[in-house]
Amino acid sequence: MEEMTRLFNLDIQLLHDTLLMALAVFFLFFFMSKFLFNPVRKMLQERQAKIAGDIKTAEDDKEAAMALKVQYEAKLKDIDKEAEQILSEARKKAQQNAAKIEADAKEEAARIIRNANQEAELSKKRAMDEVKQEMITVASMMAAKVVAANIDVAVQEQLVDETLKEMGESTWQS
Repeated sequence: MEEMTRLFNLDIQLLHDTLLMALAVFFLFFFMSKFLFNPVRKMLQERQAKIAGDIKTAEDDKEAAMALKVQYEAKLKDIDKEAEQILSEARKKAQQNAAKIEADAKEEAARIIRNANQEAELSKKRAMDEVKQEMITVASMMAAKVVAANIDVAVQEQLVDETLKEMGESTWQS
């Protein structure tokens, strides 16, 4: 019954074992804290800092990308304007070339017409000269006939008038 007199069966050995176990748990917790928990906390803090840095870098990169996007969109608009300007200049040059070609063609046509008119005028003059030569020849033959026939002046005038009528008065006067 002696055992009952002790409260909860506490004796010195139990208190001693409990104290040693508490000290062992305390030292175990201290060493684990020093060599396990602190490095893990430090690693977690470093990882958290790295993740925060990565997030910051990603945000900065996103802002830079947005700025580049705006810049490229502006460049694309400028490229569209520049392309339109180049096309407009090309159209103007094509119209100028077409106008120049048309003017050159008109000038060439006018020159050809002038040359043709000059040739026609020369042909007309040659034909007139030939007609005059023929008239001279005819007149010479008439004169020979007149002299040969000893015709009077009235007959001679009649022959000249007939010859002029045959050749045409406008030919003789030009």
